Amino acid sequence: MVITRSLVLAALLGLAPTASGFGVKPVATRQSTPAFSSTSAVRVASTLPSPTDTTVKGGDDKEYEFTSMPDEISEENPLRVLVAGAGVGGLALARSLSKNPLINVTVIERTDQFKRFGGPIQLASNALTIVKEMDEGIYNQVMEKFTFTGDKENGIKDGIRDEWYAKFDLASPAESREMPYTGVIERPDLQNIYLNSLPEGVVRNGDGVIGYEKNPKGHGIKVDLDSGATIEGDVLIGADGIWSAVRATMRDEPIRGDDSGVAYSGYTVFAGELNYDSFDNGMVGYKVYIGPGQYFVITDIGNGRYQWYAFLARAPGSAETEEKPEGSSKYLQNIFTGWSKDVHHILKATQEDEIEQRDLYDRPPSVRKPWTDGPVALLGDAVHAMMPNLGQGGCQAIEDAFVIVQELEECKTRNELSGAMGRYRDRRLIRSAAVQGLSRFASDIIIRGFDTPAKIVKADDGSIRFENFNYAGVVTSILRPILPIFFAIQFAFLYDGWKNEVQIDGKAAVGFLFVGGLILLLGAGSVGEAGLVLGPIIEGLFGAEGLVFSSEGLLGSEGFQGIFDALNGMF
Repeated sequence: MVITRSLVLAALLGLAPTASGFGVKPVATRQSTPAFSSTSAVRVASTLPSPTDTTVKGGDDKEYEFTSMPDEISEENPLRVLVAGAGVGGLALARSLSKNPLINVTVIERTDQFKRFGGPIQLASNALTIVKEMDEGIYNQVMEKFTFTGDKENGIKDGIRDEWYAKFDLASPAESREMPYTGVIERPDLQNIYLNSLPEGVVRNGDGVIGYEKNPKGHGIKVDLDSGATIEGDVLIGADGIWSAVRATMRDEPIRGDDSGVAYSGYTVFAGELNYDSFDNGMVGYKVYIGPGQYFVITDIGNGRYQWYAFLARAPGSAETEEKPEGSSKYLQNIFTGWSKDVHHILKATQEDEIEQRDLYDRPPSVRKPWTDGPVALLGDAVHAMMPNLGQGGCQAIEDAFVIVQELEECKTRNELSGAMGRYRDRRLIRSAAVQGLSRFASDIIIRGFDTPAKIVKADDGSIRFENFNYAGVVTSILRPILPIFFAIQFAFLYDGWKNEVQIDGKAAVGFLFVGGLILLLGAGSVGEAGLVLGPIIEGLFGAEGLVFSSEGLLGSEGFQGIFDALNGMF
């Protein structure tokens, strides 16, 4: 059993001072290539924006001349905001900004046209509250297509015994704060809602952002496009996903590869979506089946449709290197041999064309690397891509959009833009980093930490049998009453902080340190197998190499395992 450092990172970030300035296809979404809506219902820019909105020039200029703009923002000279990427965060931002007569917004999207593609996205209570705050009309349309999961049973099940291990109370935290319940909506429907709300010409398709250049002599940003053309604005928001060209330009690093800052999580995910007649339809929102080295999730996405995920610890590229001669469904049935009949029933019901596999990537939180570059800022996966376990990736992108709108609308002049983007970064950095850490912790502890819980079973003849009585199994059993407390702290943190008005949530940080520390202490005996590597924390906060600590002083896993073996031998 290996307990990782992500929880510690989340807690430390909750206390750290700030510096100045699951969808099926795919699961970890790339915002710059949204696959969300049918073309028949989408309004896109059929012509380039007029020079009074954003200046577009061909790529043959030997020396670029920026358009001269006055410092004051007015209806005659509105703020020109460019959004790279038409994902959920970028569209939520564009919708709110488009309603302001002092702002002219253009969304630059690489895809030629929007096609209906992609599974559901979870919108938790924090994100739904923001959607309603930003635009109640949009919220009402979302509700028409929405399936609530937060008002149902949700939790973790023993994957082998098919018993509830721990349940999440999603309803009470929402009800006590008068927030809408968590739930899901199909990505195509959500994107369609936002696209249809935008004025004609706001979205420009068929030409993606590859870089930018700031005006060294005044206001303005030149954005370079795939076609060789350039487009000019006052603000650039990089909502172009985990492989962000805006981020690469800002940080002078490659878009992909070892030096890009994007890291393989160590996990691959199989995902399926299908019509399915579940025995607990309408009663259970989602179930996470845990077991040694892997886990399986089944969730109700509404209208008789279900989604499942199988998370496996694999080397990158396993989709190409692992043979599956009988298909993915049969492959997974073999992988999950001996697991709950529910897992096997839904796998057998899934057709091969309803299954996709992809490796999961995320980005470690980093204080030392920039979020902003003057009037240029990053949003969503471009700056804080995270594991899908908490269902907060899209939610945090919406929180980014919410804060950016507030900061930009406070600006009266173009000289204020750099400061506004800096304040956005300060308000969002710690909270988003904590959610990143919690998301990775959820993956690591379930796959590398949890095992089939140890259990004492009394047979019909009166004899006693110890099942899975090893260190990992016992710790998994001990954690059973602790996890609901941890979940309560986690949901309070997510739901209380949606306004992003407080940089440091002291109450949540203390809770994470004490309860999370207890979880880490219980797992300390097995950490000796791999060491407690603080590299991600140290590098993330300060850019150092990190240190390695051993837990042999806490007996180590062999010592604990010896005790359990001895007890087991007594019976």
